[in-house]
Amino acid sequence: MCGMPQQPPVRSNPARPFRPDASMSLITNVMDHSLDDGYAEAAARKRAAGQSALPKTLRARLGLAAGLVLAALVVTVGAAQARVAAPVVAKERQELIDRIDRETAAADKLESDVDALRADVNARQRQALRQSGGNPQADLVSALAGATQVHGPGVKLVVDDAKEASTGGGNGNPRETSGFSDTGRVRDRDMQRVINGLWQSGAEAISVNGQRLTALSAIRAAGDAILVDNKPLVPPYTVLAVGDGQRLSARFQNSSDGLYLHALQDNYGIRTAISVADDLRLPAAPSVTVRTAQPSTEKGTS
Repeated sequence: MCGMPQQPPVRSNPARPFRPDASMSLITNVMDHSLDDGYAEAAARKRAAGQSALPKTLRARLGLAAGLVLAALVVTVGAAQARVAAPVVAKERQELIDRIDRETAAADKLESDVDALRADVNARQRQALRQSGGNPQADLVSALAGATQVHGPGVKLVVDDAKEASTGGGNGNPRETSGFSDTGRVRDRDMQRVINGLWQSGAEAISVNGQRLTALSAIRAAGDAILVDNKPLVPPYTVLAVGDGQRLSARFQNSSDGLYLHALQDNYGIRTAISVADDLRLPAAPSVTVRTAQPSTEKGTS
């Protein structure tokens, strides 16, 4: 009818069945056409031409059979040789294991002998020092060298890691903490300053966790462990220092090393406790190295 607007035609598409694998067209195509189109076409041409993959002539077939027989022979010979060589390999392996066990036992025996000889040398050194008893200078040298046990008044200082470092920041593993893995743990350099501060404050003998220190003792680190004369120690670190207790405690706490330890406590939470004791007992050093100085025979020049 004229004068009335015409509606645009409605175009409807027939509904297509939905494929669950529509989003995986590439994988579907690979699975549906496992053989490449080019290979399929070449195979079709060969079939149309009457060609076969197998040789047709007698000579070619004999050659193929000979090749298969040779391949089977090689595989059989290899398997036989491996079976024959297996006991030999096992024997050589067992001989190597026995040799390692013998060498390990020999090394353990040598180490035991070294420990026994070291203990004998230390005993003879202490015996020689005791034979010179009655000489005040000899007794003083023996005590200062750590060759004999000592006891007397002094200071007990306990240094421990921060509480957060010990608990691992809540997950129980101090190595996984980020804030206290380096700052909340007592380091070897901290113990070095503590020990040197006690020496400078007047300590006459010092031990750390029962390990007697001498003038040749070394405090080092191996990972997170503190080593004293190559022996690992675990916190808390108990430092015993023999000397004038009240004076030693006051001088150490007022020294630069004592203030350094106090700063560690304030800034990083490292726990410390110092007290004066009436009688401390320190063991002898496990190994004493005797060194003597000889006067020079050269005349001085003017």
